[in-house]
Amino acid sequence: MIELEHVTRTFGERRALDDVSFVVRRGRTTGFVGGNGAGKTTAMRIVMGVLTPDAGQVRLDGRVLDPATRRGFGYMPEERGLYPKMKVVDQLAFLARLHGYDASTARARAMDLLERLDLAARAGDPVDSLSLGNQQRAQVAAALVHDPDVLVLDEPFSGLDPIAVDAVASVLVAHARAGAPVLFSSHQLDVVERLCDDLVIIAGGRVVAAGSREELRAAHAGSRFELVASDTGWLREVPGVQVVEFAADEAVFDADEATAQEVLRAALVRGPVRRFGPVVPTLAEIFRELMADGAVHDGAAHDGAQVAA
Repeated sequence: MIELEHVTRTFGERRALDDVSFVVRRGRTTGFVGGNGAGKTTAMRIVMGVLTPDAGQVRLDGRVLDPATRRGFGYMPEERGLYPKMKVVDQLAFLARLHGYDASTARARAMDLLERLDLAARAGDPVDSLSLGNQQRAQVAAALVHDPDVLVLDEPFSGLDPIAVDAVASVLVAHARAGAPVLFSSHQLDVVERLCDDLVIIAGGRVVAAGSREELRAAHAGSRFELVASDTGWLREVPGVQVVEFAADEAVFDADEATAQEVLRAALVRGPVRRFGPVVPTLAEIFRELMADGAVHDGAAHDGAQVAA
């Protein structure tokens, strides 16, 4: 488990991270979400030892990280860093050999990853001849080729089409399920919601929400309910109910829990109820709610590398 404990980092007068604490558990994928300049890249660079914190610590399974431990990590920075003229498979095999694999095993690992990422047909091509999306997949393979104990990826889905997203997501989930903590950032909230087990939402250098996907959605469910039944028009007349969306057999309404239960009982008296329950928000809706509540303040710290929203 990776633990960030009270991590603070400033750049001049700008505070990029302000007392940041969260965990990335083994066997789980953790989505790291925030707007431009929220602090995601700074936090990831501190985990990898590229930057040092002004205060706080990063631990792996309770031990403070050192350079020797970090050599077993896999890192994909937002900026691509592969040798442009080198063939894809040779590049990956070279990186695996730097981590101690013999030549045949290194090449076998490289080809296996390229197969899993649907990139095997381009294995013998120079990196700079690939499309930007294929270069992105090659960069993901580079982070994974040495079977890292911890995986940290900054915007791994940037520039990928839906098929490539699925291929990369499958590889990342498999690596997490094998026991590694996997931390990745993304602005593609639909992908994060589908892929991640846990979420960390950061704004202005501070963590504003963290927990499992289910915990966060339940915590932000609020007082909105959905009723699907043979007739819902009568809901407009119920005291304490505010109808938000309405159709002949379906309604979304706001009410407190007690009133919602009264609505359910009344609906059952009138006929069959096909669906009733709280409306659980999507990650995108939670993110917008947190931003609207003032989680982002003026002068938010800059990541050190802006990314497109």
